[in-house]
Amino acid sequence: MEEEIKTLLKGIVHPETGANLVESGIAGALTVDTEKIVLTLQFAKKRDPFALKIKQQVETCLKEHYPTRATTVIVREGTTAPRPEPKTKTTTGGIAHVIAIASGKGGVGKSTVTANLAIALRNLGYRVGILDADIYGPSQPKMFGVEGYLPDAVREEDEDRIVPAESMEIKLMSIGFFIKPTDALLWRGAMAVNALKQLIHQTRWGTLDFLLADLPPGTGDIHLSIINELKIDTAVIVSTPQQIAVADVARGVELFRNEQVNIPVAGIIENMAWFTPEELPDNRYYLFGRGGARRYAEENGIELLGEIPIVQSIMEGSDEGNPAVGIDPRVEKWYRTIAQRIVEKTVNNG
Repeated sequence: MEEEIKTLLKGIVHPETGANLVESGIAGALTVDTEKIVLTLQFAKKRDPFALKIKQQVETCLKEHYPTRATTVIVREGTTAPRPEPKTKTTTGGIAHVIAIASGKGGVGKSTVTANLAIALRNLGYRVGILDADIYGPSQPKMFGVEGYLPDAVREEDEDRIVPAESMEIKLMSIGFFIKPTDALLWRGAMAVNALKQLIHQTRWGTLDFLLADLPPGTGDIHLSIINELKIDTAVIVSTPQQIAVADVARGVELFRNEQVNIPVAGIIENMAWFTPEELPDNRYYLFGRGGARRYAEENGIELLGEIPIVQSIMEGSDEGNPAVGIDPRVEKWYRTIAQRIVEKTVNNG
């Protein structure tokens, strides 16, 4: 009967490696008697995002084939179970830290925050890259004025490498370099995930202190794919003060706090916190409410990394391909403080 069960387990494949549970060594100790089946699944990663899904698949399979026996599936993570080598060699070995920039909903300025945070980190002396992972709305090419860039491919170590764009000393890779703006809307989830894997593992990133991953809004397959493909050190959540935006923050936070993901959340950035007219630099108008993200952060034990107001230079910088941190000392000051806090959490406490 044990051989029968192993044959069934060969029909369940780990999405990352493409290997079945027996080949990969995930299927561990198995105990079978007339009343019960006990199986241990041993995952090599300390946080394997597919562990829960695979556990459920195994339970369903065993219960269908052996309905009279009690089935127990035990999950162990961070073990020394053998893992097949990834099918694709990766170019991410020179990246020291990966920061995911996420938002619960669209329209909160997440990509603008990512671009300006990259410049702030550069100003602190770090080597920085951006992975524009917002497949359905890539905007980093416009943020950095490189919309017309066509990536070259070079041959290195018998592998094809994609040369990223470079603007303001930031290395930048985006699906937007390869498609028309309307094309992404037609992509199915699997197509988007496969494209992202290629950008992650084949881009010639070189040596970076920080790679910022600009994620799509919400939570879904693309987020899980990036979490699986990159060793993310920490996540930053972007919100506006509106209650509806703050309510969506909770979903983003829970994604990273999920026990199968377990990525630390560095904190929340409240974007569009207030409006300051150019002619009245000391005035603040709270157009979207006041302090919603701050209250959420305090109630949930998360740090508020900073508040970014609406000022004309930020909007103009995004439109003109010149992030405001590089041209407006006020904006640089706000983002420098946020960048320093993120560095403290990822480097000094890493």
